Amino acid sequence: MSRYLGSPNGIVMLIDDNVELCAATGAILEDAGFLVDYAHGGQHGLELALRSPYDAIILDWSLPGMDGLEVCQTLRRKGRMMPILMLTGRPGVDPVIDALEAGADDYLHKPFAVAELLARIEALVRRHKQRVTPSELRVADLVFDTGTFEVRRNGKPVVVSPVGLRILSILMAASPRVVPRAEIERAIWGDAPPESDTLRSHLYVLRRAIDGPFDFPLLHTMQGVGFCLANRSKKGQKV
Repeated sequence: MSRYLGSPNGIVMLIDDNVELCAATGAILEDAGFLVDYAHGGQHGLELALRSPYDAIILDWSLPGMDGLEVCQTLRRKGRMMPILMLTGRPGVDPVIDALEAGADDYLHKPFAVAELLARIEALVRRHKQRVTPSELRVADLVFDTGTFEVRRNGKPVVVSPVGLRILSILMAASPRVVPRAEIERAIWGDAPPESDTLRSHLYVLRRAIDGPFDFPLLHTMQGVGFCLANRSKKGQKV
């Protein structure tokens, strides 16, 4: 039970088999005004997440039985769009890409500072509670329905992570303007920007999803300036 007696800032589930870490992290989240549920295994966490509308999930990669990556993939496959912060002790870029492609919104390498974890969760919950007015964004043959969160390119469905959807909405709404990196980071994470390579990793995953299988690219990097979604292909101009 939470020790917080006021109106909750959000309901967070912590999925980690380290009981001591859960207790320490949960206490800090509760002191910050969050209600916290716990699951000490992947299968249990998945069952809870499918039943309850959490505002965010803190998910450890290394779990007994069903690991965090599988939990994340299953939640996204079943249409659950609550923010997921993945915790991993695996070094390097590849695990980060795997986590983002599985649908994680953000990640932290172990060991981490609890203050940073709290800042990340507050940013994720704040964004999750924002309401998006249903509309359709379109750039060339790329269509994003912000009401249903469905993305299609050339009529084919495209799977995009939750943070990828946010980046997509920013770039498509601004198209063909170049959006500075700082503007994107501020729109997504507010005053708690993540590690320097986080946006780059999300953009890498987004580019693979919306450009990789298709004939011409729409997502462009303007070195030293920012990013834009624009139709710069002669072939694409006929779309």
